[in-house]
Amino acid sequence: MIDRKKVAFYTLGCKLNFSETATIARNIQDEGFDRVEFSDFSDIYVINTCSVTDNADKRFKTIVKQAQRVNDAAFIVAVGCYAQLQPEELASVNGVDLVLGATEKFKITDYLNQLTKNDVTAIHSCEIADADFYVSSYSVGDRTRAFLKVQDGCDYKCTYCTIPLARGISRSDTLQNVLNNAKNIADQGIKEIVLTGVNIGDYGKGEYGNKKHEHTFFELVQALDTITGIHRLRISSIEPNLLKDETIDFVANSNSFVPHFHIPLQSGSNTILKAMRRRYMKDLYVDRVEHIKRVLPDACIGVDVIVGFPGESEELFLETYNFLNDLDISYLHVFSYSERPNTYSATLPNIVSKHIRSKRSKMLRGLSAKKRRAFYESQINTLHTVLFEGENKYGYINGFTENYVKVKTPWNPSLVNTLQQVKLTKIDLDGLVRIEFKN
Repeated sequence: MIDRKKVAFYTLGCKLNFSETATIARNIQDEGFDRVEFSDFSDIYVINTCSVTDNADKRFKTIVKQAQRVNDAAFIVAVGCYAQLQPEELASVNGVDLVLGATEKFKITDYLNQLTKNDVTAIHSCEIADADFYVSSYSVGDRTRAFLKVQDGCDYKCTYCTIPLARGISRSDTLQNVLNNAKNIADQGIKEIVLTGVNIGDYGKGEYGNKKHEHTFFELVQALDTITGIHRLRISSIEPNLLKDETIDFVANSNSFVPHFHIPLQSGSNTILKAMRRRYMKDLYVDRVEHIKRVLPDACIGVDVIVGFPGESEELFLETYNFLNDLDISYLHVFSYSERPNTYSATLPNIVSKHIRSKRSKMLRGLSAKKRRAFYESQINTLHTVLFEGENKYGYINGFTENYVKVKTPWNPSLVNTLQQVKLTKIDLDGLVRIEFKN
């Protein structure tokens, strides 16, 4: 009997990382490895890293220790953005045997023939200019919904961001590949697909290896909406300057696209937006939100915001707070600014103390809770379709409406991965919405 090696995976960071982890895992399984849970005994542990914030960096060491507690002789591999940006730092972590950068992570099976632990960690990272090719990725089997990668890399030069250094230039999957992957996902019974990438509104750039756009994001949306078997399509984070009226209007009348947009803002101060080298001012952001609410009054709108950017005075922070408070949005993702190596913002003066960053972050998280509560209250006594997830949480099953209201009902395994017509009845003490079934 052949002894099949076991491999386990842990993903840090974004939806894009989850889609790539799933693809890497399928490739390894095709080579004769058995995938197990990260908490299980495994011969190999693969950690897909993130380097957007210093918290993601610090978590890597914790995850390595978790693996070592289960099997201290395991072969540990680090891949992903942090592995590209700081390979030597990862290699210095006790127990790490192999570090693979941006281009090498998809060739991981080439490095798994010899799993002997050595005193010196092997590093295989590239010059980021070499990361100019595209690898299709999508996740299935891990969740009720699938993450479908359509684009990678970024040509923007935001002063705080390391993503262009970690992932390279903007490039896209071919339209036909995206459609084929979407069909494959639908054929496996997945009810919802979330489109993901680094800068998905830039879709079409780099398609077929060309610098020009072969297709636009709007054309991608139109094409995906024609595929049978897909119940829901959800657009993940998209830059406000790339979210066009034509896309919003199409979603409003779509067969499959749901009324949920996540639009990074980062700051409600034009002074800070300019310092960040964002490609819009706040008036454009207001226009995007107002247009969405005009054609989709019940749409959920999520916002990314960074607090404590260098030069953010108390006055400028309050400008952001008041801007968000007045805006018809549904929730916030709040990030405390992190100094990242090799970024322009790390050289700027007028550094905001970590204590103040923490205070401002707490204020905006409080605002987010208020906004989410108000949005949920606006949906009470309305009818929606809920997609139920697969986990029993304290005797309840959770799910999401098409416009991203999180609901709960007593655990019933027959509801897993089903779409149900419901009426939203009341907000519970934990902030989730109780429901009443309508069919």
